[in-house]
Amino acid sequence: MDIYDTAVLSRVVENLPPPSTFLLDTFFPNVQTSDTEDIFFDVDTSKPRITPFVHPTVGGKIVADRGFATNSFRPAYAKDKRILLPGQPVKRRPGERIGGNMAPMERRQAQLMQNLEDQLDMLTRREQVMASEALRLGQVTVTGEQYPTVVVNFARDAALTVALAGGARWGQAGVSPLDNIEAWAAIIQAKSGAIARTVVMDPKAWGIFRNDATVLLRLNRFYAQGASQASLGPIAFGPGNQRARFVGNIGDFDFWVYQEPYVDENGATQQMLPDYTVIMGATDPTGQTKYTLEGVRCYGMILDEEANYQAERYFIKSWLEKDPANRLLLMQSAPLTVPFRPNASFCATVN
Repeated sequence: MDIYDTAVLSRVVENLPPPSTFLLDTFFPNVQTSDTEDIFFDVDTSKPRITPFVHPTVGGKIVADRGFATNSFRPAYAKDKRILLPGQPVKRRPGERIGGNMAPMERRQAQLMQNLEDQLDMLTRREQVMASEALRLGQVTVTGEQYPTVVVNFARDAALTVALAGGARWGQAGVSPLDNIEAWAAIIQAKSGAIARTVVMDPKAWGIFRNDATVLLRLNRFYAQGASQASLGPIAFGPGNQRARFVGNIGDFDFWVYQEPYVDENGATQQMLPDYTVIMGATDPTGQTKYTLEGVRCYGMILDEEANYQAERYFIKSWLEKDPANRLLLMQSAPLTVPFRPNASFCATVN
């Protein structure tokens, strides 16, 4: 079997341990592919309406369809190319016994697996960053080498992005974080008709929230792990490969604590959620609730003949340069995270 065959490489990546995908799994569970360079996506612009009254002898009143806007965007290409140098298979790998106990081609295969896993991690992290921007700002900024900066604005209502200041910040005298949560959920419902029950905080926002007297009194840290077993939180479980902690609930609000660092293109360490961030969203993993964020991971066409110009999450290929004898490994993707119902999310900076 040729381990560098495109189909083999794709199967290898599919079987790799999944990286952290908490924001994607929680708020953007759906996948959409486009058979063109452009991604076409819908954004719900409808309002909660009621049936009109008329006299029984009067003809029915024409009611317009629910509104949505169809947008298009030509995404930037996410490309990750690695060079597998010819001298690496003859050198001992990290963790290998001193003196070496692996054959050169075994080391090459291990090196290939390590690079594939790293490429998948980096692509997922890029998608997580886009998901964070969409949830926090109602827009995603796409920029890159020879790609003009484009802001994909999902037209979220301005009332759904808040920065508390002065005496209104969490931790200040007379400020009730739980009252804020209730009020923000009401805004989401008024703007979208959706019921937001999922609340995600970064550790600093959670540190203030959990110390509030009302929260301490009402927070239920018990949750059922099975039909006959209960455990005391907080724990790490749920979507996202254990990167988020479910820390309890109050009423029908579920509270999660999430943070993940990453290094940007300039080598600077960033955080998925800025300090003191609270995100709220309408989600339903069962798919039974009508009004949710309905986040979608969109992917455009892979502009590569060897990919048959298909739209996939990623396309991987490898080839050997004859002189010098270097093997190259390339992953390509054209991603964008899209909230179909952007007004079903909310973000606040609380301190």
